[in-house]
Amino acid sequence: MTEQNFSSMRAAMVESQLRTSGVDDQRVVAVMARMPREDFVPAERRAMAYIDRAIPLGGGRAINPPLATGRLLKEAQVEPGDRVLLIGAATGYSAALLKALGAQVTAVEEEGGPEVMGYDGAILRGPLSGGAADGAPYDLLFIDGAVEQVPAAIVKQLADGARVVTGIIERGVTRLCSGRAVNGILGLTSLTDVEMVVLPGFAAPEGFIF
Repeated sequence: MTEQNFSSMRAAMVESQLRTSGVDDQRVVAVMARMPREDFVPAERRAMAYIDRAIPLGGGRAINPPLATGRLLKEAQVEPGDRVLLIGAATGYSAALLKALGAQVTAVEEEGGPEVMGYDGAILRGPLSGGAADGAPYDLLFIDGAVEQVPAAIVKQLADGARVVTGIIERGVTRLCSGRAVNGILGLTSLTDVEMVVLPGFAAPEGFIF
């Protein structure tokens, strides 16, 4: 597969997956149009880099479909200088996009999780549900996948009024949600159904209803 082919596939992703599905923030579209997604997937799966489905990475982890990433970035409304806590960094694709948008990124991936590829920043290793308290407070929580609940331990790491984007699992369906943390309380609004990878370690207590 040549670089020209990847460029054509990237352009097709933007036109057929992003622009037709509500990703209309021009900064997000521009950064995804130039970021070589193929650099963030294992060599044996590079040809799959721009498909409209999650790409398996092994060990039960995967990279979100491009549309999920684009919708999360659009709702995140990233501004230069934002302190971002990224949960579920995987190989570093979303971290690289956030950095390209001017954010200061603290990225977390679980121990034994996917190998970092194509991202020149640090990725912390530890339980995803623990966040990264040392870098708090954060202006934006970006959960790159779907969870059953957002743990209180992570909410406590957010600045008052911090923005939050995530996928939430509701009755087996993954939904894009956004909201804010105010006075230590997280409020989320469900926006639309979007195919997302499910992150490990975020099971809700039995009887919990979002």
